[in-house]
Amino acid sequence: MRLVAVILFAMVMPAFPQEAAGDLEMVYKIRQEGQRNSDIEKLAYIMTDLAGPRLTGSAGIDRANEIARAKLAEYGLSNVRIEEVSDFNRGGWDLTKAYAAMVAPYYNNFSVTPVAWTAGTNGLVRGEVVLVDIKTLDDIEKYRGKLNGKIVMTPATTQYEVSFEPLAGRYTDEELEKLAMADAGGRAARRGIPGDYMAMRELRNKINEFLRSENILMSVSQGNAFNIPRSSGSGFDDKSNPPVTEINIPMEAYGRMERMLKNGEKVEMEAEIKAEFTPGRKVYNVIAEIPGTDPKLKDQVVLMGAHIDSWHGGTGAADNASGCIVMMEAIRILKSLEVKPRRTICVALWGGEEQGLYGSRGYVSKYLYDRENNEKKAGFDKFSVYFNMDNGTGRYRGIYLQENILARPFFEKCMEPVKDMGFSTITSRNTGGTDHQSFDGAGLPGFQFIQDEIEYGRGYHTLADTRERLLVPDLRHNAIITAWLAWNAAMEDQLLPRKPEMKSLQQRSPFGF
Repeated sequence: MRLVAVILFAMVMPAFPQEAAGDLEMVYKIRQEGQRNSDIEKLAYIMTDLAGPRLTGSAGIDRANEIARAKLAEYGLSNVRIEEVSDFNRGGWDLTKAYAAMVAPYYNNFSVTPVAWTAGTNGLVRGEVVLVDIKTLDDIEKYRGKLNGKIVMTPATTQYEVSFEPLAGRYTDEELEKLAMADAGGRAARRGIPGDYMAMRELRNKINEFLRSENILMSVSQGNAFNIPRSSGSGFDDKSNPPVTEINIPMEAYGRMERMLKNGEKVEMEAEIKAEFTPGRKVYNVIAEIPGTDPKLKDQVVLMGAHIDSWHGGTGAADNASGCIVMMEAIRILKSLEVKPRRTICVALWGGEEQGLYGSRGYVSKYLYDRENNEKKAGFDKFSVYFNMDNGTGRYRGIYLQENILARPFFEKCMEPVKDMGFSTITSRNTGGTDHQSFDGAGLPGFQFIQDEIEYGRGYHTLADTRERLLVPDLRHNAIITAWLAWNAAMEDQLLPRKPEMKSLQQRSPFGF
C-alpha cells in the first residue's frame, strides 16, 4: 500500500526541472551570504567617513578611487584597476577652508558650502550685503558702478512651506501598481527646468560678467531648509579666470538677511574661503571583474555599477556611495561563493557623473560604441546588460525597462524567487538622470532600479548627505538582488534582448541633454 501511495504521489506532482532547482540553490546561497556575512557596514564606513567628499577632479576623488580599488582587490577580484576615461575641462578644485557669518546688525555664523570652481577670497573679507534684482539685461544698468566691494544676493526663488507629510516614505502597493502601468501616473523622473534655457543661460552669463566687472567681494546663493546649504558647481572651463567667489547658505539664514534688507536695515557679512585650482585633471573609473568560464561566452560582459563621485558638501552617502556600496557588496557575494559564471561579471564605479556622465560615457565610447562616428566597437556585440543604482539608500522595489519590453521575461523569471523581498514591479517606462542612459542611448540594455525614495530629496547634493542617511538593511537587500540578477544574466544562453533599431525615428541622446 505504501508503494502504491508513493507511485500515485509521483504521478500527481509536477516535474521540477534541474535548471530551476539549480537557480533556487544559487538564490539561497546568495541570500545566505548577503545576510549572514554582509560587508555593508564596513563598506558604508570606508565609502563615506573614510573616503570623504569626492568632487570630480579633486584630491578627494583620487583618495576614494584608491580606497575602492584596494577593497575590490582585497575581495580577490580579477583585473582590478583605476582606468583613465577622459580629460576634465573644469580642472581640479579643492576646498581647504570655508567660513561665513553675518556680523551686522549682530553676529551669527552660518553653515556654508562654497560653489565649486569659484575663486576663494583674499583672506578674511568683510562687506555690506546688497540685494540685486536683475530679471532682464536692461536691469543691469540700475546697478552699474554701485557694487564695488559689496556682497551680493538676489531675491529668494523659493520659500519654506510646512509639510504635513512624513520626511521619509516607501512606495505603497497602490503606487507601485500605478507605476507598473505604462500610461498611468506615478512618481515622475527628474526633469529639466522648463522655459527658454538658452536665454536663461545667456542672461546668467551676462550677470556674472557684470558682477566680475563691478569688483564685488562675493555672491551668496540660497540653500535648503533645516539650515542645510546645497552643493553645486560653476561652469568654469579651466581656461579663463575663475568666477567670483560664491557661497551657498541655508534658506533660513538667507531669508533673514533678505527680510532685513527689504526693511531698510544695513547688513554686513564676513567670510574666508580657501580653494585650490589644479589644471589638467582627468576622470577615472574603478573596475573589477569575475572572469567568465564558458569558452564561447567568457568574453561577453554583464556589468553592474554606480557613480563614485559626489559633490563637496557632506560625504555623498545617498548620492551615490550607496550605489557603490551595493555594487561592491554584490560582487563580493558572488566572489565569496566561488561562482563560475559563463560570462564575465564586472563592477564599475564611475567618475564624473555629476558633471555629465563622464565615466559611463567614456566606458561606452572606449569599449562599446563610438557615438560621434556612429561606429560599434569590438565589445558591442559581446555586451549583455548594465544594472545601475543611483536613487539613494532605499530598497529595490522593481525595475525600469526603458521601454525594452523584450527584456520583461528575463526580469519576470528572476523576480519569482525573490518576490518575498518586495522586488516585484516591472514598468516599461523610462527614468533618467544617471549612468544607465549611456548604455540605453547606445542601443544596449541598461537598467535603473525602482527604489523607495526614503528622504532622498531632502539630503542629496547638500552638506547633510552623510553616513547617517544610509539604511544598512535596505543596502543589504539591494546587494542580494543585484548579485542574483547579475548571476542570471551571466548564465543565460543568450545575451539579454536589445530594443529593435527604429531608423525611422530620431534617436534620443543617451545622456539626457
